[in-house]
Amino acid sequence: MKKIFKRTSLLLATALIGVTATVQAQKSPQDMDRFIDALMRRMTVEEKIGQLNLPVTGEITTGQAKSSDVAKKIEQGLVGGLFNLKGVAKIRDVQKLAVENSRLGIPLLFGMDVIHGYETIFPIPLGLSCTWDMAAIGQSARIAAIEASADGISWTFSPMVDISRDPRWGRVSEGSGEDPFLGGAIARAMVLGYQGKDLNDQLTRNDEIMACVKHFALYGAGEAGRDYNTVDMSRNRMFNEYMYPYEAAVHAGVGSVMASFNEVDGVPATANHWLMTNVLRKQWGFNGFVVTDFTGISEMVEHGIGNLQTVSARALNAGVDMDMVSEGFVGTLKKSFTEGKITMKTLDAACRRILEAKYKLGLFDDPYKYCDLSRPARDIFTREHRDAARRIAAESFVLLKNEPFEGQGKKSSRPVLPLEKQGTVAVIGPLGNTRSNMPGTWSVAARLDDYPSLYEGLKEMTAGRVNITYAKGSNLIGDVAYEERATLFGRSLGRDNRTDKELLDEALKVASGADVIVAALGESSEMSGESSSRTDLDIPDVQRTLLEALLKTGKPVVLTLFTGRPLTLTWEQEHVPAILNVWFGGSEAAYAIGDVLFGDVNPSGKLTMTFPKNVGQIPLFYNHKNTGRPLAAGNWFEKFRSNYLDVDNEPLYPFGYGLSYTTFQYSDIALSTPVMGQNGSTTAVVTVTNTGKRDGAEVVQLYIRDLVGSITRPVRELKGFEKVFLKAGESKTVSFKITPELLRFYDYDLNHVAEPGDFDVMIGGSSQAEKTARLTLK
Repeated sequence: MKKIFKRTSLLLATALIGVTATVQAQKSPQDMDRFIDALMRRMTVEEKIGQLNLPVTGEITTGQAKSSDVAKKIEQGLVGGLFNLKGVAKIRDVQKLAVENSRLGIPLLFGMDVIHGYETIFPIPLGLSCTWDMAAIGQSARIAAIEASADGISWTFSPMVDISRDPRWGRVSEGSGEDPFLGGAIARAMVLGYQGKDLNDQLTRNDEIMACVKHFALYGAGEAGRDYNTVDMSRNRMFNEYMYPYEAAVHAGVGSVMASFNEVDGVPATANHWLMTNVLRKQWGFNGFVVTDFTGISEMVEHGIGNLQTVSARALNAGVDMDMVSEGFVGTLKKSFTEGKITMKTLDAACRRILEAKYKLGLFDDPYKYCDLSRPARDIFTREHRDAARRIAAESFVLLKNEPFEGQGKKSSRPVLPLEKQGTVAVIGPLGNTRSNMPGTWSVAARLDDYPSLYEGLKEMTAGRVNITYAKGSNLIGDVAYEERATLFGRSLGRDNRTDKELLDEALKVASGADVIVAALGESSEMSGESSSRTDLDIPDVQRTLLEALLKTGKPVVLTLFTGRPLTLTWEQEHVPAILNVWFGGSEAAYAIGDVLFGDVNPSGKLTMTFPKNVGQIPLFYNHKNTGRPLAAGNWFEKFRSNYLDVDNEPLYPFGYGLSYTTFQYSDIALSTPVMGQNGSTTAVVTVTNTGKRDGAEVVQLYIRDLVGSITRPVRELKGFEKVFLKAGESKTVSFKITPELLRFYDYDLNHVAEPGDFDVMIGGSSQAEKTARLTLK
């Protein structure tokens, strides 16, 4: 150990292998500055550049590129961090290389795509957002941080807060939907869940990790819904509709930001000085570091703005601090420095930001802070964590339809759901018995074989009361090559080589002996996510054929819909009596689905993306603007108005929509004062009553419309929400404080203003809320 102490004599604490991380003594910013000043004086240009290098280990691949000879580069001080290395023992061994074998012993950052859980998997982020429950969302991030940190991870590439109005884009599954206000609230909850508090105060615990908000900026607005595609919009639209969630994460103290692949104003985000320096650092005050996305620097060569040396220098000069995988920094910045294309001041600033992050994480006090070998068995995939995941998954499901069953000459007086815990229930469909698809996309640390399929979970939880049977019924997709593309990363459904007719005949035989059919249909987990854009959002061909045949049996059918995006369900809405959207609910999804299907949990999820009637309506979102020729409410078509010949303008399911096993009634809105000054406030009050026979939760939503503005304003914008639990027959008063801050927007000159005038205040259970009151801002 003497060799270690000598080599790291400037470090604030010794590196003790296998020692449990302890609480770091709080230090002042001046302590950090003095420490890093002293360290950087000893660093060579190459070592400073090395801190900006983030290669991938190759064990979990997120793209085509792979790094080699990583260990040698670590020993040479040419690596600042690694990502997607799984296992605390492996991470400790690699950290030991950096601490003991490099000249200065600077510890590494270890990052991973911990997107919606580590080994305990929560619903995909789009599903999580549909809980509208910030405490639950924050808890999911907190548990993810506990588990990831127990396995050596100190940094997560989450949350993704990109606003998107285009469900053709597969990565809507990773985001929080179409609304910036809700997206900002979720961004704050996630950052605080991962980090525990503002990273500027230093993370003293070994079960808190650094968050990374992504993808900055506008990644969700790619043209045609195609991944990595061009983005082009006005700055006014950027700030009013897309930027707020990133800013909210920054103000919550997020430690790092990831640059997006797309261009902004014709310049790729990774080289965009206005974006990374003017907006992020100067306007918003961000003082963490910026990392590229996977090969984000080298990809700018294909964008056509220069060779690898040129784009690397442009990225650094723009304000990017760390190069993920491209090795453009480590390979070219020394040459750019000698040629005067970058300055030592710029290089030092980037290096300092990386070192500050390591300091704030406590890695200089104890490089093995996250390497306690006893923690994984104690802290990962625990019963407590799994119980939370089950509860939160059930809360994310959205009941899209639930009507009485009519069939076989019978007409029920009660809706199909919840099901009775008796008789025989047939689980039929290609997604009914596939463990590996339950967690959903971007669950890289998942234990795919340890999570029950829907069939297995229902059978286990109803044993002795309900007879659960199963048939696959069809393959995922008729096209073999398409199914292969949609089931990557170990998520194969195991294609059945029987004919479509043989599969269907088996399903109908199983269905004939059932009282109820649970049709497990929709997307596989990798049909959404990165590089999984789709132009056709219908349920795949052979699955539709299966569903039609099941409905013809005359048995009650519950469409249990697996999906990572809004689908076009116009036919299903017309013909299927009950539709429960379960997204991809995570490791405990099977049990959570059972909880809702059998009524142990009353569904309370509300959509955070609009469901269109067909892809021709896309982009379709609730907070749109009026044209000069709007279609009158309730009209299908009117010549010389803004509409279509073949479909009306309305969505199939609007933003904020979701049914319950009970019903809720809203009173009229009461304002504490209808007139508000620029320094004043008013309170909007509504009484919500559970008018049904079951206890349940309702998401009460506040929308505001600015009736006249200096620029055009949306027809309504979400400005508040509260999830309330009501027993059957119970009433509660829900209040929203409205201040001028909620009425602000960016005007033509990008001033953030609250303009005097009249506003409509609307409260209800979806974005189609009808209860309205008039507010005037002086």
